[in-house]
Amino acid sequence: MDKEAEDLKILDLRKISNFCDFFVVVSATSGRRAETIADHIKDGLYKEDIPVRAREQDESLRWVLLDAHDVVAHIFTGEARQFYNLESLWQDAKRITFPKPKNVRKKIRKPIKRKLKKSPR
Repeated sequence: MDKEAEDLKILDLRKISNFCDFFVVVSATSGRRAETIADHIKDGLYKEDIPVRAREQDESLRWVLLDAHDVVAHIFTGEARQFYNLESLWQDAKRITFPKPKNVRKKIRKPIKRKLKKSPR
């Protein structure tokens, strides 16, 4: 999940829910980014031969939901994530830590603008 997804949380609902086993909750910096993250997740599931049963989203792309049967992914913009507050709603769910892969690139800093010397003609 490397398409600029932020604040990944995995909630284990197996002991407290009967409709799915896990929620994956992640933030995106914009609605467009949320859509890109959802597409990336869907493509990854397809490659693993895991069908996505449903995809829902609001018109302004503040949230996107992917239902893959036992796992439901929620991709929110920051504002929508605070509004829906799934982590509090499902506060009894066990949190699963997901280690970051060692090869994940950190955000690249903007390049320093340097004045170029004029070349002699």
